[in-house]
Formats: sequence, structure tokens, C-alpha cells
Amino acid sequence: MKSRLTLLFLLVSLACTATLGQKTEPAARIPAKGSTERKAILDALRSDQAVQFKVHFIKVHNGWAWVDTTPLDKDGRATAEGGPNLMHLEDGKWTVKDLSTVPEDPKDPLGAEDASPTFVKNVMKTFPGVPRDIFPKPSK
Repeated sequence: MKSRLTLLFLLVSLACTATLGQKTEPAARIPAKGSTERKAILDALRSDQAVQFKVHFIKVHNGWAWVDTTPLDKDGRATAEGGPNLMHLEDGKWTVKDLSTVPEDPKDPLGAEDASPTFVKNVMKTFPGVPRDIFPKPSK
């Protein structure tokens, strides 16, 4: 019995120690305009294109971000339709995740454009670890 308690204590201690180095945030947040984090997210989205973005929505939580943008040229005119993107911080760099891998729901034709509860659930299944609170509330 004593050895089981000792083993349990060691396992709990190890689990606590393992999580000390991990940075976790209590809730989703909006990176401030001009912040290093927001710039890094938009730079990853921009890739090597010479565009600016009109940001319609951006929220970040624990290394995941949901960003809805419209790309603009130097004169501020839309160069494409734009839309939402799922981003993930990997090895210190933001990467765009491929939303085409998320299963479609025939009852939810807008998919990522309106982030319904079904779409969000499918994203969370496709990309484990994505926090629910980075998504906008659906318009319905």
C-alpha cells in the first residue's frame, strides 16, 4: 500500500512539473493592432505577397488563432475575396492550417464563413487542441 501511495505521489509530482514550463492562457484574446504577435500572424498569412490586410476578426488562445481578413493592395482596394483562416504556432512560427481537410456538413453550406457549432466541432476533431473560444459566434 505504501509503495502505491509513493508511486501515486511521484506520478502527480511529475505531471505537475511537466506542466510548469507550458504557457497556457485562461481565455481567448485579441492581439493589439501593431503588436508583434498580430504582425507575426498576418506575416504568416501574407507569405511572400505584397499585401496588407483588413482584419475583420482575430482571436488567439494557446497557440491557435482564427483570423478573418480581406487582402488589400497599396491603395487599400481589395485584391481578393479573403476569408477566415485557422493558424497554429509551431516551433515559434505561425502556420496556416488547411481548412479543406475539415469534413463538410451538407446542412451547413457556409462552413468556415459562418463558423457554426457543427463546423467548429469538426475543426476541433480535425485539429485536436483547437480551443472553442477563438471562433466568432455564428450569425444565426
